[in-house]
Amino acid sequence: MNKKQRRWRNRIVVAIAIFAVIMVVDEAGLLASAFGSPGDVYAAFALYLVPYLVAGHDVLVKAARNIAHGEAFDECFLMTVATIGAFAMVLFPDTDPHMAEGAAVMIFYQVGELFQSYAVGQSRKSIAEMMDIAPEYANVEQGGELVQVDPAEVAVGSVVVVKPGERVPIDGVVTEGSSQLDTAALTGESVPRHVESGSEVVSGCVNMTGLLHVRTTKPYGESTVARILELVENASEKKARTENFITRFARVYTPIVVFAALALAVLPPLLGMGAWSDWILRGLTFLVVSCPCALVISVPLSFFGGIGGASRLGILVKGSNYLELLAKVDTVVFDKTGTLTSGTFNVVAIHPEAGVEADYVLSCAAHAEAFSDHPIAVSVREAYSGRIDRERIRDVREESGHGVSAQVDEHVVLVGNDKLMAEHGASWHDCDLTGTVLHVTVDGAYVGHIVIADVVKDDAEDAIRELHEAGVRRCVMLTGDRADVAAAVGERLGLDEVRAQLLPQDKVAEVEQLLAGEREGGRLAFVGDGINDAPVLTRADVGIAMGAMGSDAAIEAADVVLMDDRPSKIASAMRVARKTMRIVWQNIVFAIGVKVLILVLAALGLANMWLAVFGDVGVAVIAILNAMRAMRVES
Repeated sequence: MNKKQRRWRNRIVVAIAIFAVIMVVDEAGLLASAFGSPGDVYAAFALYLVPYLVAGHDVLVKAARNIAHGEAFDECFLMTVATIGAFAMVLFPDTDPHMAEGAAVMIFYQVGELFQSYAVGQSRKSIAEMMDIAPEYANVEQGGELVQVDPAEVAVGSVVVVKPGERVPIDGVVTEGSSQLDTAALTGESVPRHVESGSEVVSGCVNMTGLLHVRTTKPYGESTVARILELVENASEKKARTENFITRFARVYTPIVVFAALALAVLPPLLGMGAWSDWILRGLTFLVVSCPCALVISVPLSFFGGIGGASRLGILVKGSNYLELLAKVDTVVFDKTGTLTSGTFNVVAIHPEAGVEADYVLSCAAHAEAFSDHPIAVSVREAYSGRIDRERIRDVREESGHGVSAQVDEHVVLVGNDKLMAEHGASWHDCDLTGTVLHVTVDGAYVGHIVIADVVKDDAEDAIRELHEAGVRRCVMLTGDRADVAAAVGERLGLDEVRAQLLPQDKVAEVEQLLAGEREGGRLAFVGDGINDAPVLTRADVGIAMGAMGSDAAIEAADVVLMDDRPSKIASAMRVARKTMRIVWQNIVFAIGVKVLILVLAALGLANMWLAVFGDVGVAVIAILNAMRAMRVES
C-alpha cells in the first residue's frame, strides 16, 4: 500500500471502531436509559453521524463537486443520496431508525473503494515492472572521464559505456567488451544472453557481468525502450467493446435507477398504497443496491490486469480491444522464416561419397566459399571447425544463382547446385533430405554433398500443438519458400495448411481469402517477424509480431508484440486473453444477477438496507477479487 492508501485504510478502521462501539451501546439499550424516548433516536443520529463523516466526508465533497460541474449521476451521488436519506428517516417517528444502516453503507462503500484502489495498484505494479526498463542515464566519455547524461541527449553514432548492473540506455552495437545481458524485463526469459564485439544490443536490457562499449544506432526516442514505454502507456486508451459497453451502460443505467428509486419512494404513498416512511425506505434501499460500481470497476480492472499479466511474460498487448479479439481467434496464420524457423541457414547433413571423409567435403566447400557473403556460404564456414587459410585459395569465381568455383592448393573445387554441376559436366546425385543441396567436386570428381536448411525453432511443434489444444481450428503457414521445403516443415509441425512460393503481396491476398472464409464470431491472427510482414500484420484481425526486440516495424504494425523468438508465447498470449474474458463475463453475470434479484426484493419491500449493502459493496469486493485473478499468469 502507498501512503495515501494507508491513511485511507486507517480512517476506515477508525470509523469501523467508532461504529462498533456506538452499535454496542445502542443495542444494549444504554441510549434509551440515558436519553429516554425519542431522545435516544436523536442521540443515535448524532453519534452515528461521527463514523459516517469520518469515513465518507470525501465522498460527500466529491458528490457536491460533481453536481456543481453537471456530472451528478455517479456512484458518489448515489451513495450520498441513499445515506443522507437513511439518516433523514429520523424525521419519521413512526418507523424504526436507520442511521446505523446509513453509516454502514458509507463505511462499507469506502471499504470497496479501498479494495478497488489496491487492486488497480497491483495491476499497475505489474505494468510498472515493464516501465522499469526505462534507463535513467547514459555513460559517455568526456575528457577522459565518464559522465552521466540524459539518454535523449546522446547523438547517433556516439559510444556509451555500460557498467555491470546498469541498463543498456540506447539501441546499438557492441564495439568493445563481452558480457551476459538480462533480457527478462523485455522478453520474460530468465536465461541471460551472451554478447560480444559486433553483437547488437537493445535498450532496456541489464548488463550483468562485463564492461561494454556500445556504439548507438538510433536516437533514444526511436529506441526499443522508448517505443515499448509509449506502447504500454497508451494501452489503456484502446478499450474493448465489452468495456465500452459497460461504460455506456453505466451512463444510461445510473440516471434510470435514480428516477426509478424516486418514483418508488413517491408515487405509491401519493396513490395511498402505504406509509411514506415505508416507501421512502424501499426507494433508498433500491438506490443503494442499484449502484453499478461492481461493473464499472471490475470490468476495466480485469482487462487492465490481463494486459499487466501478459507484460510479465514479455507479451505486449496494445489495448484491451486486442485482448478481447485475441480470445476469439480460431485461425492462426504464420509466416515461416523467422517465425516458425530460425531464419538462419545451418548445415544439417554432410553426405560424402564412399571412401571420402565428411570433414574433407566440408573443408573443400568452406575454402571455396571463403570470400562469399552469401548466407549459404556463411553457414558452410560456420559449420567448419578448422582454420580457413586464404593463402591457399586462388581464382575464385562466383556463378550467380549456381555456386562457386575456386582453386584450393592445386585442386579445382566446385561447390553449388545441380545446374553448376551440369554446366561443368560433373556427375552428381540427388538427396532425399529436404533443403538446399550443395554438391562438391574436386578436380571433376564428385566427393559428396552438403544439405543446408532453415532450422525449425525448438518450441515450434509445441506451439502448434498448444494452439490446437486451446481450440484454434486452423494453423496455416505462408512462405515464399519452395513447395517441398514448406511441405516438410508443415508435416513436421502438424500444420493444417501450407501455402508456398508466395511473394509478399501474395501473402496479403491469401490472408484476405482466409478472412473471407472465417466462420461467424471467429477471428484470424497473423504471426510474423514484423520486418517484411507489416501489410499482413495490419490486415489481420489481430497482428502478432514476434522476436520484436529492436524491430521498429513490428512494434508499429502489430497489435500484440512478443518480445522474444518463441512461438509458444502465442499460445500463452491466447491463454491470458481467454482467461481475462472468462473473468470479465463472470463479473458481468454475477454483478447483474445479484443486483437484479435484490432490486426486485427492494421494490417489494423484502430487502432491508443491510442486504442492499451486500448487493452493492459485497458484490463489488467479490468482483474486484475475481478481477485480480487476471494478473496471475503462467508461461
